[in-house]
Amino acid sequence: MNQLKLLILFLLAGFTGSAYGQTGKKAMDWEDLLSWERITDKLISDDGKWILCRMEPWRGNARAILYNRQGEEVRQFAPADKCEFSHSSGYLLVTLKPALEEVEALKLKKTKKEDMPMNRLLLYSVNGKEEIIDSLKNYKLSGSGDWLAYQRGNAQDSTLYVRDLSGNRTTSFPRVSAYDFAKESNLLYYQAEEKEQEGTTGLYVYTPEKEHGSLIHAGTGSFAQPTFNKEGTQLAFLYSPEKDSTSVRFSLYISENGQAPDRIPDHSLSSIPAGWMISLHANLRFSGHSDYLLFGIAPPPKQKDTTQLDENRPVVQIWNWDEEVQYTQQTVNKKKDLKKAYTTLYQLKNQQVIRLATEEMPVIEFTKDMEAPFALGKVTKPYGTEQMWRGKERADIYLLNLETGAKEKIRTGVQARIELSPTGAYAYWYHPEDSCWYTYSTQHKKEFRLTTPDQFIAWNEEQDVPDFPYPHGAAGWTKEDKELLVYDRYDLWKVDPEGKSRPVNLTRNGRTERITYRRVSLDKEEKYIDLTQEQLLIGFHEKSKGYGYYQTNLAVPRVPQTLIAGAYKLRPPVKAKNADAVIYSIETFETYPDLLLTDIRFSKSIPVTDGFHQQEKINWGTAERITWLSLDGIPLEGVLYKPENFDPAGKYPLLVNFYERNSETLYDYRMPEPHRSTIDYHFYTSNGYVVFNPDIRYKEGYPGESCFNSVMPGIATVVAKGYIDEKAIGAQGHSWGGYQVAYLATRTHLFAAIESGAPVVNMFSAYGGIRWETGLNRSFQYEHGQSRIGATIWEKPYRYEENSPLFTMDKVQTPILIMHNDADGHVPWYQGIEYFIALKRLQKPVWMLNYTGEPHWPTKLPNKVDFQKRMFQFFEHYLHNQPMPRWMEQGVPAVDQEFESGY
Repeated sequence: MNQLKLLILFLLAGFTGSAYGQTGKKAMDWEDLLSWERITDKLISDDGKWILCRMEPWRGNARAILYNRQGEEVRQFAPADKCEFSHSSGYLLVTLKPALEEVEALKLKKTKKEDMPMNRLLLYSVNGKEEIIDSLKNYKLSGSGDWLAYQRGNAQDSTLYVRDLSGNRTTSFPRVSAYDFAKESNLLYYQAEEKEQEGTTGLYVYTPEKEHGSLIHAGTGSFAQPTFNKEGTQLAFLYSPEKDSTSVRFSLYISENGQAPDRIPDHSLSSIPAGWMISLHANLRFSGHSDYLLFGIAPPPKQKDTTQLDENRPVVQIWNWDEEVQYTQQTVNKKKDLKKAYTTLYQLKNQQVIRLATEEMPVIEFTKDMEAPFALGKVTKPYGTEQMWRGKERADIYLLNLETGAKEKIRTGVQARIELSPTGAYAYWYHPEDSCWYTYSTQHKKEFRLTTPDQFIAWNEEQDVPDFPYPHGAAGWTKEDKELLVYDRYDLWKVDPEGKSRPVNLTRNGRTERITYRRVSLDKEEKYIDLTQEQLLIGFHEKSKGYGYYQTNLAVPRVPQTLIAGAYKLRPPVKAKNADAVIYSIETFETYPDLLLTDIRFSKSIPVTDGFHQQEKINWGTAERITWLSLDGIPLEGVLYKPENFDPAGKYPLLVNFYERNSETLYDYRMPEPHRSTIDYHFYTSNGYVVFNPDIRYKEGYPGESCFNSVMPGIATVVAKGYIDEKAIGAQGHSWGGYQVAYLATRTHLFAAIESGAPVVNMFSAYGGIRWETGLNRSFQYEHGQSRIGATIWEKPYRYEENSPLFTMDKVQTPILIMHNDADGHVPWYQGIEYFIALKRLQKPVWMLNYTGEPHWPTKLPNKVDFQKRMFQFFEHYLHNQPMPRWMEQGVPAVDQEFESGY
């Protein structure tokens, strides 16, 4: 039977009742959902001997659990917040928060903020010794030794304590307003405000192991941004003799090895425009090799005319048709623009200042550690207006020499992300318009094309929006920038940075086996890829949807060696810094992603955490992949989720939930959560629903039709299995998914109920709308983006009309629940209003939820829970024949909103 006939028969099918199997396990309830613990932090000590996991419920107190290398639980800490191991791995620091119940009880009593309980800091040594530092305000842990600096006590007490973690040595300094350690030493700076006869106000450096401190700079004025280089041998800071003024002018100082600092002389600042100032709104930053120091400059702050009353000033916005940045974007960026600072570089060796950023070229980008002698400058102003409809930024790109200050344009009007190689030997980028990788040699001043489409497919083959496809990205560079490693859909390729030789496929079998290989970096400080060393890859099997870890040496092309692989989901593992120990997790829809401890070859895994216990008494669920053909003959996949107590002889309500393509998430655990915008799959399967997530393949100009052609035969395929109640099928989607289900309601009467979140229903009005979060106009989404029309409203107005549910709303027979919030910064909330008003005018059952002040989705936990409860009640009524709740039947009037929920 062909798909179309199957669909027609399905739509004509009648009601046949419902039944459910039993397992003796309970259905998930709201308390289960709120108390569900997920892993929000996972650490392994540098020596690999200790693992820390923080288990945190959506509402309640988090607990930190310490395990040894045998996977045995050693100690629990609660309520736990921040956790970290010391440099030696000999200590664990846990910030203990006041219990939620205690805090809420005190808030109900209107307890003053200053009388609320404070955090505590727990110091736990690996030999079992514990110590508590109470009334904790803040702390800093040295990254190079077991030294701790902290402040505690009430708001008036600003004493700084510096101690070793063993507690053998402690020093204190009164009235400290700022402090921090250098990244790669125990050196500490602190800013003290001493009283008369008690010391000197100023900036100090302290060496804790020598118990030696020195005054770097004395002064009662304003200090700002003390900043060490990595080793702590240099300290930069800003200082002004003035205090408490909006027009304070700061000078820049640099201290070498704890000596008296040098002030950058005025003659070195001659490149700074007259009247400009060193800005507090740009951070001081040393380069990795400490040759350069970055700071920011800016014009003086704008001052209002104090001779005129505010009430006598006109308040008007002037929108200009040809301004580079649309006025709505200017409004969004106003606060940031008022604090805009322009990057400037100070050469420490020859004491020269080079101005890098200008008003015409405000964006400067450096290599990771700023060790290369070059930077890139970006000029977008000439192309600003067209971003309105292109949606992507075009720019002129300049190469800046940090030694000479010379500036050279290397690309004009490019729509590409251009970066520098680690040593700065090359600028490199992928050019979407011709699907090729390029470099520009900073030494030879020459551009090279590295790849061509006939060599390998570097672009996203599955992109189906009306725009040039983008690449799969780069893995990184080898030592001394000798080779660039890039990805295609499946494999890892080695590319000659000057295009002298053809690209080499290093992983060999990715495309033939349809395995997507991606390199995993296990070293956070890694500067380049060493081809002579063994590399860890994570692989996604496109056919089975399973994952694997693989090992390979990239010195020569070879098929990667399988370490572990199977019908499950893997994510990048975490390796101990100084040991051959790794923590990772294996997950499926049914298997909680508990932590496992192993070695780098994954030879033997030891279970560590036990989050799986949470689901032992819950009626869970299963996930399976299904396939079908779209109405236009395209092979499609989707995932079907069933209750654990599924009875193939029963009849189940079906909920259809989707967003673009998700079949690759077959083995995702989908952590139970009171989601902001979608149903929780575990909650619904636990409560007797079957959930279907189908993939959609789009045709340009027909986003609504493409959805119908993909989803409806998928539903027909599920129903043909015999266990779905054809009169109890619902759909739910949000944003783009919200639009899609709104469209389906105008094309079929199949659905018994639909929840549509933040949908676009009128593409004409949405085309001219604003994404208020960014200030961007929405037209680019239709011409080149997700909405996939591929033309303006004047070129193809009929496409906008036929894809807009609003104009066929009279055909809707499905009860609709809309959720659209009045502070939505993605989709203008008048789209939800248009939707609601149309259905109300046509006297069709419709409800709308507006979580006032919330953005594109509820962000506050009470609002997320409320949304989930109301959506569940809505579907329970229409799909499970439960009584209609009062908020649906009678509403909740505005005068009762603060007092009644209507559940």
